[in-house]
Amino acid sequence: MFRGKKYQESVKQVDKAKLYDPSEALELVQKIATAKFDESVEVHAKLGVDPRHADQQVRGVVVLPHGTGKTLRVLVFAKGEKAKEAEVAGADFVGAEELVTKIQTENWFDYDVVVATPDMMGVVGRLGKILGPKGLMPNPKSGTVTFDITRAINEIKAGKVEYRVDKTAIVHVAIGKVSFGTEKLADNFKTLMEAVVKAKPSAAKGTYLKSVVVTSTMGPAIRVNPARVTD
Repeated sequence: MFRGKKYQESVKQVDKAKLYDPSEALELVQKIATAKFDESVEVHAKLGVDPRHADQQVRGVVVLPHGTGKTLRVLVFAKGEKAKEAEVAGADFVGAEELVTKIQTENWFDYDVVVATPDMMGVVGRLGKILGPKGLMPNPKSGTVTFDITRAINEIKAGKVEYRVDKTAIVHVAIGKVSFGTEKLADNFKTLMEAVVKAKPSAAKGTYLKSVVVTSTMGPAIRVNPARVTD
């Protein structure tokens, strides 16, 4: 893959043999971020689990103390009083069957998170094959199937993120923007990693955190010392 001059210069500043402390790695991420836009800072953690087994799934949600730097658009499936509550709480889109039809017929995806009240899941279930592959299907485990609509919306808007292992046993999560500065990024990093460590399945054997890297949207990966991620 061809990489531009700026990327090549950034790579030279990263010691590939070194395992950096989290704050040191996050400081370096900011230093070598050269894009003209405010790049996201991402964490990629390789876990010692086998995602093919149900008892080794790692999935959960965590509210990052400083948010993600991105304002998420929330779609809520609800009726009656719960629909009104969603509107008051700041949902971007609120509806029921008519929104299911809109998604099915118009391929509509102008939202980042989908929340539903439990009584709407029979209707929302029809969208499983459309929302599922995009990771948008409401799920009780991630707090997006609930009657506590106000709390769900507030947490999402405040910076709640979901983490889950992919098929290769890697968790990918954005923890903020380069402009946040080291202190806020370090807080978000620690909060995320504490949640991931706490979510270790009892069936997982051997080393749990195999590798952790941080990177900006356009920058190279910087390896973090797995033993120091919750310091």
